[in-house]
Amino acid sequence: MNKRVALVTGGIGGLGTEICKHLARSGRIVIAADLGSRSERQAEFNLDIAELAAHIFFEPINVGDFDACTHAVKTIEGKYGPVEILVNAAGITRDTTLRKMAPQQWREVLDINLGGVFNTCRNVVESMSDRGFGRIVNISSVNGQTGQFGQTNYSAAKAGMHGFTMALAREVARKGVTVNSVSPGYCRTAMVAAIPENVRNQIIAGIPVGRLGEPSEVARVVDFLCADDSGFITGANIPVNGGYFMDF
Repeated sequence: MNKRVALVTGGIGGLGTEICKHLARSGRIVIAADLGSRSERQAEFNLDIAELAAHIFFEPINVGDFDACTHAVKTIEGKYGPVEILVNAAGITRDTTLRKMAPQQWREVLDINLGGVFNTCRNVVESMSDRGFGRIVNISSVNGQTGQFGQTNYSAAKAGMHGFTMALAREVARKGVTVNSVSPGYCRTAMVAAIPENVRNQIIAGIPVGRLGEPSEVARVVDFLCADDSGFITGANIPVNGGYFMDF
């Protein structure tokens, strides 16, 4: 059987890199898709995945642009084969309280974090359905469940992402395509490292396990959901947050 092609948006970020590595170790051909302008980070990424370089490839993508996503998917499928696994890990923040938030800060976060999920899913879901197999995993956030001060834009996008996940899961459930979301808590990534230390320490104090998560702990869950034999899990949201938020 041919190796399945996995497309990971935000693929050269801290979390995206770990997801790419886990999928590659599971025998996938992995396409790490990210902005082509991040040359410094791309160099770091290449070093990080050196031992798996035969299985992980970079392709530029702007998830906020539908036409760019269409072009990227066609290019990827022409080079590597049909995309059978999609992981939406691309995301940005533009944090500020709502009373100070500019319309552009709202639009940018919604366009990338939520609009990007539409743009990529729309370009792969039909062919997945036609082939009778697909795995889509959308990376949401604990802040889409709890809300977070200064993140009305981010929290709205991440909550909307899971609503999208459930609706699409219902549409394609009989086509062999599963759609799930994973909601990480606070992990050891550059995004969390940018939080002021005093605030970060307060956050850690509120995590029952007493520490930040590791990107690899999230990546393991994503890899599990992407497995061929995970076909009875769909429309689910899997929290990976160290107990920071618990829901019945």
